[in-house]
Amino acid sequence: MDSDICFATAREQARLLRTRAISAVELTRAHLERIEATNPRVNAIVTLVADRALDQARAADARMAAKAPVGPLHGIPMAHKDTHDTAGIRTTSGSVLLAENVPVRDELVIERIRAAGAITLGKTNVPEFAAGSHTFNELFGATRNPYDLGKSAGGSSGGAAAALACGMHALADGSDMGGSLRNPASFCNVVGFRPSPGRVPSWPTQAPWSTLAVQGPMARTVGDIALLLSVLAGPDSRSPIAISERGSVFSGELDRDMRGLRVAWAPDLGGAVPVDPAVRAALEPTVATFTELGADVTLDCPNLTGAEEVFRTLRAWQFALALGPLLTQRDRIKKSLVWNIEAGLALRGTDIAAAELRHAELFHRMREFFDRYDVLLAPVSQVPPFDIELEYPAEIAGEPMHTYLDWMRSAYFISATGCPALSVPGGFTATGLPVGLQIIGPHRADRRVLEVGHAFEQATGFGKIRPTIAR
Repeated sequence: MDSDICFATAREQARLLRTRAISAVELTRAHLERIEATNPRVNAIVTLVADRALDQARAADARMAAKAPVGPLHGIPMAHKDTHDTAGIRTTSGSVLLAENVPVRDELVIERIRAAGAITLGKTNVPEFAAGSHTFNELFGATRNPYDLGKSAGGSSGGAAAALACGMHALADGSDMGGSLRNPASFCNVVGFRPSPGRVPSWPTQAPWSTLAVQGPMARTVGDIALLLSVLAGPDSRSPIAISERGSVFSGELDRDMRGLRVAWAPDLGGAVPVDPAVRAALEPTVATFTELGADVTLDCPNLTGAEEVFRTLRAWQFALALGPLLTQRDRIKKSLVWNIEAGLALRGTDIAAAELRHAELFHRMREFFDRYDVLLAPVSQVPPFDIELEYPAEIAGEPMHTYLDWMRSAYFISATGCPALSVPGGFTATGLPVGLQIIGPHRADRRVLEVGHAFEQATGFGKIRPTIAR
């Protein structure tokens, strides 16, 4: 029963709690047992607050017994990304420089999760300062892929993705600048959603007007993504770009008739990125699922000219803004991080101006592209999970990768567009490694993306295939 309940959807867990078929204490203990059994092998959760979680669970049960009002996540255990400030719980950002950092307040997404009644189990592993799509750091080590312990779990929300795949919790929060919600979801056969900028408001942040970095949900099903997004989304006066639409728009069922849906399929983003043959071989057959569901699928891709410059320039600027002071201790941070910060410090005003002009052009080309299509399909990652000992793949399909960013273009080109994008389990390589399908929608069409992802998920069932470690 414990194993079954840990792999139940969050929606099902919520139903069982509300009908009192299970108590919050029982549910929390089941997840703590799951963590004890599997976490030593994958290293997904790096700070565990078991006693605090059980205290919260007892309070949740008392609230139910008193028939007091409860939130949509009442009694559901979850862990938080180690870059998100959690009051009274260590938050390190995967850095030895913050090894003893204990925030005094929650950041906005954690505020909303707590207010909705979730129970905090602890914190999930990240790359150092969330830089890169491979989760490793000197403080806690690397997170291992549950489908092959010798492979990367992706990043930067790699600990969250691995924990979801192993049944340690059913919901997770994360963030995404260049693919950090989507890449680990692809690598670990779970679901990650990069919402439209402003859909999930961020606070505090040094760049509140920026649209490049977003926060969002991860889960094992698209339905659970919608559940968590209904809590995370909605306006907040502390965010100047917050979308006014309430999170309740994501409540309810996601069923959608796919007949007549106009779908564009871009297996290599119109030739803009190299893709490992194993990824293409896994995704090509599954894309045919859309045709079987009645959609009209066309091989096509928007013009992504400028996406590289936009992402690299604005990312470097934000790294200099947020992390520039770290250079005074450059010997204690990884070289890739130093390189990215220095790239930001070297920028001139004309560089930022040129990137913003290209950003505007890219937005309008995407807007016009989605006049012809309802969604765009593409690989989430250009490679399947790679050797855990590598910092990043050295080459893809014979093309060398020179920096820790190069291999992530299939994700970060989409980040530059500002479009909502979902990573949903899309199949497996011949060696059994997960591959995610990226479903991209027009500006602010977040619910449409989830509806299409839900239909694909229901038709294929790839997300139901658990890793051996979790069986």
